[in-house]
Amino acid sequence: MQPPDAGQRSTPTQAPAPVQADPEEGIIVARPANQGETTGPMQTGLNALGITERRDGLIYVPTGYSADRPPGLVLLLHGAGSSAQRGISLLYSQADEANLILVAPDSRGSTWDVIMSDYGPDVSYIDRALSQTFSRYAVDASRVAVGGFSDGASYALSFGLTNGDLFTHVIAFSPGFMVPTRQEGKPAIYISHGIRDEVLPIDRCSRRIVPQLQ
Repeated sequence: MQPPDAGQRSTPTQAPAPVQADPEEGIIVARPANQGETTGPMQTGLNALGITERRDGLIYVPTGYSADRPPGLVLLLHGAGSSAQRGISLLYSQADEANLILVAPDSRGSTWDVIMSDYGPDVSYIDRALSQTFSRYAVDASRVAVGGFSDGASYALSFGLTNGDLFTHVIAFSPGFMVPTRQEGKPAIYISHGIRDEVLPIDRCSRRIVPQLQ
């Protein structure tokens, strides 16, 4: 290799800047740990997240969990006025076969923060729940999804696009709208919606959302 010409300086390759948490912009910093950096599983099966005493959330770890075969992870978000139990039920029966960890937090209020006003408390709580999970369990970074139903679906689309550098997939069952603060990455997106939905009519919701995404 020839040295640079006199007067020229080689520019060192810079590592990408670390992600900075910004709850008010919907941005989280939780990321899967590198191989060998997890503390090991606490329990498999269905358990409480154990972060707060009230409106906490649930985590399901597949019974065949092995750090040598890292599972994917899906963050599941319930609808308005509901709870983590309804959120986790969306994929509970598929988790073992698909080798998935399911994380279903409870919203801080009756529904998710940005639907009530602005991003903030739910973003912080989700970041904490995912950080705890990533620190304990090996997770396949190529299979990290966020999904939800109704208000949870609207939040999944908004939050998933905002954090598309983490989420590789977004799953929305009957969303009403989306309000991402930015677009990072290109997560694969799946949307389903009942054509007779009287609460969030498909013509005013998903049939407007899908063209925007396309």
